[in-house]
Amino acid sequence: MTLQDLGNSNFENYIGASEGLSEMAYQMTSHVLTLGYAVMLAGLLYFVLTIKQVSQKYRMSNILSVVVMVSAFLLLYAQANNWTTSFEFDAERGRYFLADGEDLFNNGYRYLNWLIDVPMLLFQILFVVSLTKSKLSSVRNQFWFSGVMMIVTGYIGQFYEVSNLTLFLVWGAVSTIFFLHVLYLMKKVINEGKEGIPAKGQKILNNIWILFLISWMLYPGAYLMPYLGGVDGFLYNESGIVGRQMTYTIADVTSKVIYGVLLGNLAMFLSKEEGYKVTD
Repeated sequence: MTLQDLGNSNFENYIGASEGLSEMAYQMTSHVLTLGYAVMLAGLLYFVLTIKQVSQKYRMSNILSVVVMVSAFLLLYAQANNWTTSFEFDAERGRYFLADGEDLFNNGYRYLNWLIDVPMLLFQILFVVSLTKSKLSSVRNQFWFSGVMMIVTGYIGQFYEVSNLTLFLVWGAVSTIFFLHVLYLMKKVINEGKEGIPAKGQKILNNIWILFLISWMLYPGAYLMPYLGGVDGFLYNESGIVGRQMTYTIADVTSKVIYGVLLGNLAMFLSKEEGYKVTD
């Protein structure tokens, strides 16, 4: 397969067609992708088993975590399979190259997953905190609109990361506008949610904000990974491929599983404060 045949595919395919991947790079990426969907399955079990630890008032947050885990598991499993079928080992050259007649590797599976999960993740916190100033329906609609547009514009942009750098950056910049709006909304929700609750609950919300900010900041870094060192930078190679998939996986685990666990802890704490007792 020639580079001209790759069109608007991701840079992973261009590296796989030209330089190939070492055994270490190929296996590390495969293992990271496998870890990603395995953690989602573990998270699914956790959220199902802890759903009765919170009162009915907050239980929808756990239910949405279950939805997120199922979606993430299925699509990240498809992503991992896409990786293993897209490359094959060339014994003569001792490296993995794009496999003839197979689908190209595509990060689009992640975007499809985020299109489902991002609104759910943003809605989750609205079932745990109480807004003191903002209108719930307004915040919910803004979360949905900006979250979806952030993913859709990023999804379009990633198709141009090799074929048209200008469009890649333009679509990335548009996605960033919606991304910043989501961060603004989340900070406002957390600030309002801290009003009138005990100090321990406020501390959990502070931790949620820090986790949210750090984990979500990883996504733009992974999007730009091939060019972090410049157009012909030090990451436009197999190291960038491994680094991108590791970054995406860490971001997914922290922004979905750990975020959901922290929200669950907050819901458990508030449930106990309101007199809820766990029953068998």
